[in-house]
Amino acid sequence: MLIVMKQNVSEEQLRQIKQYLDERDFDFHQSTGANRVIIGVIGDTRSITVDDLEALPGVHVAFKIPDEE
Repeated sequence: MLIVMKQNVSEEQLRQIKQYLDERDFDFHQSTGANRVIIGVIGDTRSITVDDLEALPGVHVAFKIPDEE
C-alpha cells in the first residue's frame, strides 16, 4: 500500500500516521521528496481500507497494490 501525503503535511500529522501504522503492526518506509512525502506500507493490509487512511489528517491519497497471482 502507498500513502501519498498532502504537500503541506505537518510533522505532527506524519507522526500520527506512523503511530496509526505502528499500532496495527505494519512495517513502513517513508520517502521524502522535494514536494511530497510518500509512505510505503509493508504487510498484509487487508485489515485497513483506503478510506480509513484517506480520512486521516494530512493524507492526500492512498493506493492498495494488488496481489500478484
